[in-house]
This record gives sequence, structure tokens and C-alpha cells, in this order.
Amino acid sequence: MNFKSGTYDIIIVGGGHAGCEAALAAARMGHNTLLVAMSLDAIALLACNPAIGGTSKGHLVREIDALGGQMGINADKTLIQIRMLNTGKGPAVHSLRAQMDKHSYQQAMKQTLENQQGLTLREGEVDRILTKNGRVSGVSLTTGEEYECRALVIASGVYLKSRVIIGEYSKDSGPNGLFPANKLSSNLKELGFSLQRFKTGTPARVDKRSIDFSKMVEQPGDERIIPFSFMSKQIERDQVSCYLTHTNEKTHDIIRENLHRSPMYSGDIEGTGTRYCPSIEDKIVKFHEKKSHQVFIEPEGLKTNEMYVQGMSSSMPMDVQVSMYRTIPGLERVHIVRPAYAIEYDCIYPEQLKLTLEARHIEGLFFAGQINGSSGYEEAAGQGLVAGINAARYLEMEEPLVLDRSQAYIGVLIDDLVTKGTKEPYRMMTSRAEYRLLLRQDNADFRLTEIGHRLGLADDKRYGQMMRRKEAVDRQIRLLRDRVLAPSGLVNDYLKGKATTILKTGISLYDLLKRPELSFSDLKALDEHVDKDLSEDIESQVEINIKYEGYISKQLKQAEQFKKMERRLLPEGIDYEKISGLRLEARQKLKDLQPLSIGQASRISGVSPSDISVLMVYLEKLRRDKREDT
Repeated sequence: MNFKSGTYDIIIVGGGHAGCEAALAAARMGHNTLLVAMSLDAIALLACNPAIGGTSKGHLVREIDALGGQMGINADKTLIQIRMLNTGKGPAVHSLRAQMDKHSYQQAMKQTLENQQGLTLREGEVDRILTKNGRVSGVSLTTGEEYECRALVIASGVYLKSRVIIGEYSKDSGPNGLFPANKLSSNLKELGFSLQRFKTGTPARVDKRSIDFSKMVEQPGDERIIPFSFMSKQIERDQVSCYLTHTNEKTHDIIRENLHRSPMYSGDIEGTGTRYCPSIEDKIVKFHEKKSHQVFIEPEGLKTNEMYVQGMSSSMPMDVQVSMYRTIPGLERVHIVRPAYAIEYDCIYPEQLKLTLEARHIEGLFFAGQINGSSGYEEAAGQGLVAGINAARYLEMEEPLVLDRSQAYIGVLIDDLVTKGTKEPYRMMTSRAEYRLLLRQDNADFRLTEIGHRLGLADDKRYGQMMRRKEAVDRQIRLLRDRVLAPSGLVNDYLKGKATTILKTGISLYDLLKRPELSFSDLKALDEHVDKDLSEDIESQVEINIKYEGYISKQLKQAEQFKKMERRLLPEGIDYEKISGLRLEARQKLKDLQPLSIGQASRISGVSPSDISVLMVYLEKLRRDKREDT
């Protein structure tokens, strides 16, 4: 028998990275919030790689931070190694990646949640979403309690009917031996949601004492730690190394000989796996021409001997896992502490959501994270933050937060999921962002802090710091435009030493810095009026803005064209069946997805440019009819 246990403004279901950000955002925006998690000991669990960030994922963490989220702050507190990736390429793809102390990260996030005013934690399994008159009204737990609410965020991760598979062995289980959530899937179907089955996996954890690191290449962290959070001061910390080794033909032979025992190829796994983070057996089959694959040995924390074997995700039986791991240089005597496994789970088709992450057919019901078909901690956290914000805005009857593709990677992520859908676990990549030179990780605060401040998540201190930083960049750029460097013997000798063209006439420092051979530090050496006390990040911002001015200007123009299409709004309730000229597939897709704008409609799979032309003619006719009526 169910009984009423309490009333909240907003309830969050799930305590992973999406749930944590959603709960903190809702509470910080002044709403009485309850977070229900299957296990409070698994709050913010780094169930796979003990790392935050990575290519494009570091961008997401910076954006979460700029908006007033928590992930970057806690990552800075608990990182044990950090590196800026892709520094040999342009600034658009530079991205931070840090190894976490796995348990310290969890503890820091749990402490943040516990101490957040207006937020209550509860351990339990939600089995039903309660609705009334097409709106969310609460949840019930398997233990009989019912909690009332006016807005609800489902951030259940990979726990819905989750099953762990290791060779011929399988068990209904969440990650790391945690309980699965077996009842909510059925309830979602009852509420009209279509579900799909996805798969992810994780490699083995091995005992550090059984590894011969002398046969591997050491991978130290960066000398200078650049933090994730714009609010973190300079971090001074001893860092722990990771190590690089490789598979070889012996490894591959063992895998090939045992493919018939792999549940991926025997048909035991139903779920669709991620394309961009394949298991080692999948790599051997799909990239059979490769003689070796990289394997990174990464620490799980400072107070454990467990090491994460990145690149060796697998669902092979245990005897095969031991054999193949022991063919790898440095792992010949390795002891596996936790086996690699695959995990499959239910998730929704994200096309059933609005760009706000609210369900199309149930008011006040939001979804975030892996239940939306995404993969990765950072993708989940970004969605959780937006879902929490929009749950709060829904209660306040205010305009929701919708970040577009020219504003943020978070906008690209959500637009891709909701507009295009996904048939496999979605992973963020820089190549998905059309305006990636505008959406760099270094300028996330310039792009998003004002929005976070307006929402009440980025406080005055954070906003003031961003404005001071922005003013410093603008001031320095103006100075470089105004300062003209005259040719002289000393100047030209310096330029010769840098293998760049000497001066015959005066040149502004601004134009001089455009030369690829020169950096901001060279300007300081050439002109005493250049500020010698600027921080490195300000110098970097100035240099990027000047060196890439032409490309940035081009992308700004492209983004403005994109925004024009986004501003061409489609009225609610259009009967697409009655618009002549639309192809049958387009009518069905437009009817199902109900795009907000011509821009969004153009990104729907199955809607062609000719269909968009028809829609634009239709909009123009509506505009003329309205003008004639008035």
C-alpha cells in the first residue's frame, strides 16, 4: 500500500552526473528539490574511466562551469593528473582531460549535494511516474512511498533493466555490482514512450603491483595545471603518471580464436554499442589490418592499487581476458582485480523530447543523460544542468533555456539528440560542431557566464571576474591596434632570428602578431609598452583572437545566417498533412517532431531542401494572410 511521504517542487531521479547537476541547479534556483538515487554511495560514480574531460568533452565541462554547474569545480579539487590535449592543432580542438581520484570525486560531489540548501537526498528505486491531467504529479518508490512534485527530471543513467555480460555469464545488474532499476521501463512504456536498447562496456581494473611499468612509456601530466573551472585559482599539486603500451599480434590472435565465445558476436548482447569507443574485440574485427592498438594504464586514485586499462573494453569470458591481457608488454603477470564487462540497458528515443529536454506529451517531465541515448559523464552533466534549469523555469513560467548550435557544445549535443535522434550511444566530438572555432573551451565563460548569471546560477563574483577578463582582452587588443612598431636594426635582427620577414615600414603590433612565426611573448620583447604582467590566459585569448581573426569573422557570419533560420519560427499545431508539396516522409517526420523553426526542421533526417522551400513558401503565405486580415 502506497503512502504520501512528502511534497517537493522538483524531484530528480538518479544520482549520476546528470542527476547531480540537475538537482544542484534546481535547488540553487530556489526550488525545494528531492534527489532519489538507487545508492547514495554511488553518487557521481565514475563507473568507467576515472577521468573528466577529453577531446570535445573538456569543452562541455568548461561550459557547465561557465553556466554555474559543479563538475569543473569538483574535478579541480580531486584531479591527480591533467593534460591539455591536441596542442599541436588549432585552438578550436584544444581540450582539457584529467585523471580523477575516483572516490575523492564522488565524496566531493556527495558533500556538495548534502550541503546544498533546499536539496534533500533519498536512497530508493522509483518504479512509477505519477501524472494528472497530462502533467507530472509525483513518483512512487518500490518501498511504497509516494512523493508529490510539479516537475520531474529522469536521469536514470544505464540502470533501466541493466544487464552485465562477461562471456557466457550474465546478471541483471547495474555497473560495479549495483542494483538495476527493473520497473521504470514498463512504466515509461505505459506513459507512451518508445524505448531502445543500448550497450556500453568497461575494461578490467588491474593490480598496480602486478604491472612492469619499465616496459611502458610514461605519460606525465602537464607542468602547468590549467584548471577546468574559471573560478579555480592556480593549482599546485604533485601529479601521478599514466603509462602507454600496445596490443600485438598475439593479443589479436587470442581474440580471433575466441570470437565465437564473445557475446557481441554470439548474439547474446541485444543492445547497440557505441561506435567511437568500441570493445577490443570489435576493434580487431573492424580494423583487422592494424597490427597493434594503444593501451593506457591509468590510476583510479591515490589510495588504491587499482589501475584502469583504457583501450581494452571487453565482454570476453574471464579466461580469455586473462590470456589476452598477459600478451601486452608490461602486463605479462597482471592480476585482474575487476573483470571487463559489457552492460546493456533501456533508454528512450530522444526525438520524443523538446529542445528544453521536456517530454513532448507530458508537461513537467524532463529527461537527461544516458537515458536520452548519450554516453559519457560530461554529456550527461551538460544535459542534467539544462534539464534542472528548465524544470525550474517551467515552475516559474519563464522562458526556458535553449542553447543553440552557435552558442555552445551543449546546444549541439541536445539539438543532435532531439532533432536527429541516435541509433547508438551518442558521443560528443568537435567535428559535430559547425562553429567550433567560436565554441572554444578557452572562451566558454565569455559565451555563457552572462546566461548563468541571469538564471541565478553564476553569482556576482563569477560574473564580475568574467567581465574583468573580457575587458582586459579587449583593452590589450585595442593597444596592439594602436601601437606601431618602426623598423630598426634591433627589431629586424630579432625578426630574422624568428625566421620572419623584416620590416621596411612601420607595422601595428596587431598585424605583426598575425604572423605564424610570432607569439605574444615576442611582442613583449619588441615593444616595452606591451603589458608584461598579463596572465597567460589573457595573452592566449588576445593571440587567438588576432591570429584567427579572418576565420572567426567568417564563422560569425555563418552563425548569423544560421540564427536567421532559427528565428523563422514555425507556429504550434501546424497540420503538415495539409501542406501540399511536402514529401510523405517529410510530413511524417515534421508531424512527429514538431520543430520550432525552419532551422531545426532543416536538420531533421528525411526532410530535404525542397521540403524546406515548401515550408518557407507556406510561412510567407501565413504572413501575407495575417497582414491582409489586419
